[in-house]
Amino acid sequence: MKTYVSPTQRPDTATVVAIGSFDGVHLGHQALIAQLKARARRHRVPSVVYTFDPPTRVLTQGVEFLSTLPEKLDLLDRYGVDETVAVSFTTEFAARPKDAFLEDLRLLRPRTIVVGEDFHFGRGRAGSVEDLRLVAPEVLVVPIHGLSGEDIKSTRVREYLRAGDVAGARRLLGRRYEAQGVVVEGDQLGRTLGWPTANIQVPEGKALPLGVFAVTVAGEGLDAWPGMANVGFRPTVNGHERRFEVHLFDYQDDLYGQELQVKFYTHLRGEQKFSGLDALKAQLVLDAQAARTALAHTD
Repeated sequence: MKTYVSPTQRPDTATVVAIGSFDGVHLGHQALIAQLKARARRHRVPSVVYTFDPPTRVLTQGVEFLSTLPEKLDLLDRYGVDETVAVSFTTEFAARPKDAFLEDLRLLRPRTIVVGEDFHFGRGRAGSVEDLRLVAPEVLVVPIHGLSGEDIKSTRVREYLRAGDVAGARRLLGRRYEAQGVVVEGDQLGRTLGWPTANIQVPEGKALPLGVFAVTVAGEGLDAWPGMANVGFRPTVNGHERRFEVHLFDYQDDLYGQELQVKFYTHLRGEQKFSGLDALKAQLVLDAQAARTALAHTD
């Protein structure tokens, strides 16, 4: 998939364009992408996603994001998009009048523009679907998708993750939630307890589910390696910063500096404060047994 940071970078050819933040690339986004690809095939032109980094609500509302830009680009590529224009969404960009955004779209020469029904753009969200008809002969508006009576939205996925409900997040994403980061040095507490962990540093603002989970880990030399993860503040040792720690079952090698991708399978329990380290160690044995069982019974 070709990726640009501005419409001015791509060749002067016709396209079909979908516009949006695509945070998480959930089932609703995937339905929009399906429409994008169908229109692109009909017109025999590239399918292009025009998206924003960070997602608009991260800047305007301070919410956490579901996908880093590399994660989002990987997902868009996985779902068959030909090209992506990923513009930097800054305060200055958000303050531009709607006409400036329309000029950007004209550079893409869209035969069709595909957007969700709640799409607005430009300063004060002044631009609407009707304005898009000024730059494209066809504008396709995709309704908000629902699942079992629930709207499929990035906001709802974030709510599930805050509650530790990775199963709920999976239903709306159409896949298991993932987080990617670099292994950095921690305080070695897990090793002291006999449960060494990889302390994973994700980009600031990345949404993570809170609690203890059965997970698999991918990275250099690792392919869906089973383990368990703790995301939280470690109240037993009076922690104050959120940590993301993963124990890989039966793994001995050094992981420092490696980039790992963690896939969340099952919520085992919430984070809790134990009476001491011995009680914590006893619980970790139970957690590991539960994680192994969960992973053995999932596809």
